[in-house]
Amino acid sequence: MTSKESLPVAVIGAGPVGLAAAAHLLERGLEPLVLEAGPAVGAAIRQWGHVRVFSTWKYNLDPASVRLLERNGWEAPRPTALPYGSQIVSEYLEPLAATPELKDRIRTGSRVLAVTRQGMDKGRSQGRDQMPFLLRIGHDGGEVTEVLARAVIDTSGTWSTPAPLGSSGLAVPGESEARAAGLVTGPLPDVSAGGFAGRRTLVIGSGHSAANMVLDLARVARANPGTEVLWAIRAATPARAYGGGDADQLPARGQLGARLRTAVDTGAVQLLTNFHTASLETHGDSVTVHAADGRSVSVDRLIPATGFRPDLAMLSELRLDLDPAVDAPKALGPLIDPDFHSCGTVPAHGARILEQPEKDFYLAGMKSYGRAPTFLMATGYEQVRSIAAALAGDTEAADAVELELPETGVCSTSIPGDAGDAAVEACCSAPAPVSVTIGFPTGLEHGRTGGAANP
Repeated sequence: MTSKESLPVAVIGAGPVGLAAAAHLLERGLEPLVLEAGPAVGAAIRQWGHVRVFSTWKYNLDPASVRLLERNGWEAPRPTALPYGSQIVSEYLEPLAATPELKDRIRTGSRVLAVTRQGMDKGRSQGRDQMPFLLRIGHDGGEVTEVLARAVIDTSGTWSTPAPLGSSGLAVPGESEARAAGLVTGPLPDVSAGGFAGRRTLVIGSGHSAANMVLDLARVARANPGTEVLWAIRAATPARAYGGGDADQLPARGQLGARLRTAVDTGAVQLLTNFHTASLETHGDSVTVHAADGRSVSVDRLIPATGFRPDLAMLSELRLDLDPAVDAPKALGPLIDPDFHSCGTVPAHGARILEQPEKDFYLAGMKSYGRAPTFLMATGYEQVRSIAAALAGDTEAADAVELELPETGVCSTSIPGDAGDAAVEACCSAPAPVSVTIGFPTGLEHGRTGGAANP
């Protein structure tokens, strides 16, 4: 019988954090096996490759991955440059995956369908920790196989499970029909590629994903008369979406909010506040969006930017302890809950915060943040560094977590209505270290680390 210690550590997802996990595991003398649902590494990032991130290369590179790349003759991009998503893939992830150390340890087209313990369902306890993990994998050709692992790091992200439009957390009546008709797009579509010029488009959402879409559409409108841009948010004020401006230590992020404010103030974008989507009604090539307060707006396209949520179905036979509000590991949840986290930092954290009752199973990367919108790539890199150390038995290194992040110049606040502007001013007029969102074009409203179902 194969000993558990001789088995690989399974890493689910070949996005930036998943590949970083593999690099850290190798440095610790552990054997990684990376399972990626998409046809290539960085599959989710490829879907928003047309978007330029607002954090520089400095914040998008994992130290262990860089060390591995440099041993193979790689030259790092200019650290102060702002890459597009496509450049993160072509200039970083693809070369990393092609290194001799990693290329045979990555299996693409391998969707993890379920994770359990070999010979044990969720209810069995005796000897549980000593049994290896069993991962059931679906392959592109329809074949289903199983692999054993000594530990599992799930970095599969949330890209494949966007949140529905309803403010109650459910799809609204008519939403599935409008999506099937192609009137509701996926997250972060390339609006310059066609289908939006001369059309009336509504963006729903208040995070950086929405901001990017609104500004991209405004550019299309400037070049194409007759193009209309509408932006709907649930809040009474867009203050949080406008961000910290000049106080933001990432200039591109601060400029994003300033440009958004200008677009609204000049009338290039029509802002709808206090807009809670109640239902959608499809009429041929258009869709009417009904709000809970009785307002209705008819548009040609609707871009949802209402966030993401983790897909936990494949983990149903594991023993997890998750925060009831955000579906993050329970110890992490209170640190990132957007309803309560305000004017403070999300502290550096690693294996001890992320550990689960299921020994040697970890959620990391965007999936570890569950429904919270404040994940950043650099946080994921520190998570997997700590996890790799813990799996190697180096508790001291696993607990020594450090992370230096730039200030946003703005904080999250749960104060509703017109008090939002005052709350931001009171909170952040003297900027303190705060929770930030770097490494992605959005903050993601949930991040950009994954690919397909297992990014």
